[in-house]
Amino acid sequence: MSEFQAEKKVLLEVKDLKVSFFTHAGEVKAVDGISYTLRSNEVMGIVGESGSGKSVEAYSIMGLLQSPGKIVGGSVHFDGEDLLAYTPDQMTEFRGNRASMIFQNPMTCMNPVYTVGDQLIEALRSHRKDISREEARKRAKEMLEQVGVNNPERRLDQYPHEFSGGMRQRAMIAMALICNPELLIADEPTTALDVTIQEQILELMKTLKGRNNMSIIFITHNLGVVAEICDRVSVMYAGHIVEQGSVNDIFYQPKHPYTKGLLASMPRMDMVEHERLIPIDGTPVDLLDPPKGCSFGPRCRYCMKVCLNNPPPAVAVGEDNHVCACWLQVKEMLRQKEGEQLE
Repeated sequence: MSEFQAEKKVLLEVKDLKVSFFTHAGEVKAVDGISYTLRSNEVMGIVGESGSGKSVEAYSIMGLLQSPGKIVGGSVHFDGEDLLAYTPDQMTEFRGNRASMIFQNPMTCMNPVYTVGDQLIEALRSHRKDISREEARKRAKEMLEQVGVNNPERRLDQYPHEFSGGMRQRAMIAMALICNPELLIADEPTTALDVTIQEQILELMKTLKGRNNMSIIFITHNLGVVAEICDRVSVMYAGHIVEQGSVNDIFYQPKHPYTKGLLASMPRMDMVEHERLIPIDGTPVDLLDPPKGCSFGPRCRYCMKVCLNNPPPAVAVGEDNHVCACWLQVKEMLRQKEGEQLE
């Protein structure tokens, strides 16, 4: 662990979290024993293909998991408090006041029959009972100014359909931050936006993080976005975290074959003309019938017999809490130890 991390307090600790969906076809293990810590003023990126469990994990933290989903194991502690032991009233108080979430599609997340101002005011007054409507409107205007919405006084009285996609996403960020939460979960917040607006939203989130001393969980499948905003990264596949480390570890010293596959399939600035992207072979795992061993084994070009029969343990593969769940890394560790003994 770096000195920089050591001096920061742990804000969120997720330990062996398991979430299943009990369907008529059987149990779907959407999240199968993930663990990580998030420190104050830190951005944790969670990346992976669609269906890897990224959003389900976020909804579980926020108490927004819908039936037939159910948390079946593990713990989630926020600032030392067990979120899974919260009553519904405590969870409602937690959401908005201490943690907020930005959802994937800004086009559908706002109520079309209420003005943007009314929705911002309601978000604030539902948690701050003692604030007047006039004070709440003033605060809403300030938030729109903070997120870069022009003419905020006029915009407060407009409806969501009168906002562009980028402006609607800014309004969603304003709503999420209006109570100054300590934790922001951003679930694919730039997916529906064009590249120019994506860059503006990322710059805005970095600015607000510094200004509000806020921690962020940034969920995405876009590794370019991860490089732009994140401090640490957790790579998810089929409900498992297969690799975890700093941004530099993941981009420059990736260890897991899946992480390497994601990087190889991403366009790079140094690519030569007509150079092809390398796709990951195979198809995502069927979570109704997952592999007995490593979840990535059936798609892995380095798959060994042990991979097919035994889930790999997470092992340290470097400094700064760089860990990887892969039998190749276990094999490499054993080889190094044997070499040390021979010396």
